[in-house]
Amino acid sequence: MCYLYLLQNSNTEDNRFISMKKVKFGIVGTGTITDKVLAGAALDDRFQLEAVYSRSLDRAKEFAKKYGVSQVFTDFESMSHIIDAVYIATPNVFHKEQAIFFLNKGIHVLCEKPLCSNSFEVKQLINAALQNKVVLMEAMISTLNPNFLALKENLPKIGTIRKYSATFCQYSSQYDKFKEGIVDNKFKPELSNGALVDIGVYTIYPMVVLFGRPDSIKANGFLLSTGIDGMGSALFTYPGMEATVSYSKISNSTACAEIQGEGGSLVLDRINTPRKLFYKPNGKEEEELSAVHCGNDYFYEIKEFINLIESKAIDHPINSHHHSLVVMEIMDEIRKQTGVKFYSDLLY
Repeated sequence: MCYLYLLQNSNTEDNRFISMKKVKFGIVGTGTITDKVLAGAALDDRFQLEAVYSRSLDRAKEFAKKYGVSQVFTDFESMSHIIDAVYIATPNVFHKEQAIFFLNKGIHVLCEKPLCSNSFEVKQLINAALQNKVVLMEAMISTLNPNFLALKENLPKIGTIRKYSATFCQYSSQYDKFKEGIVDNKFKPELSNGALVDIGVYTIYPMVVLFGRPDSIKANGFLLSTGIDGMGSALFTYPGMEATVSYSKISNSTACAEIQGEGGSLVLDRINTPRKLFYKPNGKEEEELSAVHCGNDYFYEIKEFINLIESKAIDHPINSHHHSLVVMEIMDEIRKQTGVKFYSDLLY
């Protein structure tokens, strides 16, 4: 379905992913998110899963068997000799050390969001990517989604923009255990986790892509007993407009994402994986502007990442080094205001 969509809706240059040249990938991290990414990667002929890393050899073998991969590793050095690119999906606290290792080996890095624990580490990753002339891209799926791109393209329809609002609240499957005293990795400050960096980032990254760095930030948060945030919100100001975001891992919400202008509004059904886009002009009937979507959000980040490798570029125009750094600096400030401290912060 993805192939049919791109053949019908893209020009020749955009169809580079149909080439037969393979990019050999290794994966670091064998959790649920990796399965989702690999499902999307399977839709791009250029992707070749070459190797699986895990600290546990048995776990590496078990995961690799699902995908017909024979090469498994428990050390990065050995794996680095046989791959062109790596996808990193380990706990956030490990992202910096692991990504820098591969960047310094000349290997392209696609790293799960958040890119690191804090902005000091993001700067180190960017410097390593630039010095080694390899791709570094944050795996932020929402901003590469066709419906987000359609929203970005249609912003002029609503005139002078006055407000951005986005909500992502998703009750964690591990929160019930947490309330019983069983602390999952998602609730540990030593792993650089919490509602803001886990799902709040989905509300902030699109805002930065569309409007840049805000002039001011005012944040609130509710901290759990471990010191990480269970939920939070933030108000941002820009010249002539404001932005509000809300996020939670301890409650659910059906709220959508909206951009209000003096001429109307644009509404996404959800901010993290949008499927529908609506244009609501003042005094006129609503119009649906939804883009064709292939059905797999992770396909688009893999496609864009491999496009960068093929074109010998090292930075994506949307999921860019600059955007990743600004987003992390914003989250650093929100954590400062709400009292969320990671162990990694003590190193800087």
